[in-house]
Amino acid sequence: MTASQADTPLLEVNGLCVRLKPPRGTAFDAVHDVSFTLEAGETFCLVGESGCGKSMTALAIMGLVPEIGRISAGEVIFYGENLACAGERALRDIRGRRIGMVFQEPMTSLNPVLRVGDQVAEVLTHHLRLSRKEAALRVEELFRQVGIPSPELRVRDYPHQLSGGLRQRVMIAMALACTPSLVLADEPTTALDVTVQGQILALLREQAAGRGMGLLLITHDLGVVASMADFVGVMYAGYMVEKAPAADLFNNPLHPYTRGLMLSAPTLDSMRQERLHTIPGTVPSPGALPEGCPFRPRCPRAMPRCHEMPPNVCILGGTGRAEDTPESPEMRPAPRPRPSGREVRCWLWA
Repeated sequence: MTASQADTPLLEVNGLCVRLKPPRGTAFDAVHDVSFTLEAGETFCLVGESGCGKSMTALAIMGLVPEIGRISAGEVIFYGENLACAGERALRDIRGRRIGMVFQEPMTSLNPVLRVGDQVAEVLTHHLRLSRKEAALRVEELFRQVGIPSPELRVRDYPHQLSGGLRQRVMIAMALACTPSLVLADEPTTALDVTVQGQILALLREQAAGRGMGLLLITHDLGVVASMADFVGVMYAGYMVEKAPAADLFNNPLHPYTRGLMLSAPTLDSMRQERLHTIPGTVPSPGALPEGCPFRPRCPRAMPRCHEMPPNVCILGGTGRAEDTPESPEMRPAPRPRPSGREVRCWLWA
C-alpha cells in the first residue's frame, strides 16, 4: 500500500445504478443509487431478502454485470481508481489479485473437470507468475491456512469429491491466494450446517483481521451480521434503505423494513409457542416496482406521502434526529473519519 492509498478509503461506492435490458421486455434498474464506504480492516455487511440487489451490487463492483446489464450511473472507487470506467483488461488484472470473491455456491463456481489444487494454482501462475512447483507449494499452504485437512492429498481431488464445507474453503483459499486488499463474500455459508458455518465465518474474520483486508459480506442471516459486521447496509428492491454501524442498527433499527427483519428473526428468549413476526407480501420484481416508496405495500407505517415518490436519504445524528435532508436523492459516502451518525431512506425521518 502506498502513502496515498493509506489516506484513501479502500472502497467507495457512490450512487451506483445497474440497469438490465432483457431480450424481451422493458429495461429496468436492478440497483438504485447505492452508496457506501469500506475502510481497510473493516467488515461491511449487505443484508436483505433474496432479490433485493445485494449480489448484483457485488457483481458490479467486480465488473461482472450480466451481458444484458451495465452500470448506468455512479462510481466504484477502489483505492482512487474508478472501476466503473475501467476496461476489461484492467479489471482482469484486478480480479483475483487485488479483489477476491467468494461466490455463493462453490459447486457451480469450481470447474468440475479440474482438480481443485490446479484451479487455485492457476490464479497464482496468472497473477503472480509463479512456477508450477512454486504454485503447488503455495496451494498446499493456502489449504492448510483455511483448515483443509491433509492438503497434500486434497489438492488432487475434484470438486465432487469434497463436502460443501471443504469446497467453500477451496473458494476462500482461491480468493485469498494473492493476498488481496478486498474480498467480497456472497452468502458464503448458504446450505452449510451450523458447525461448518461457524468455522467458515471464523476463518473469514481471522483472515480479515490478520491481513488487514476489507471484507464485504453479503447475507440474509442477521445472526451472521451481528457476529461479523462493523457496518451494515440494509437493501430492499435495489435501494439501500438504511446504513449504520452494526451496534446502532441492532440497538435501534429505524427503517420499517429493518424493524421487520429484526422482529422476524428468532432469539433465545423467544417463547416456543410464540409465532414469529412476518413481513406481509414479497419483494417486488425490479421491473415492476410500486409507485412511491418500493416498501409501501408491505409497510405498516405507510402514509399518503409514501404513495407519491420514493423517499430521499436522510442523514441522522447519533440521537436519531435528522440533521440534514438532501434535496437530491443521491447518497454520498460519509466523510472521513467516519461519523457516528447513520442514513435512512424513509419519509418517517425526512
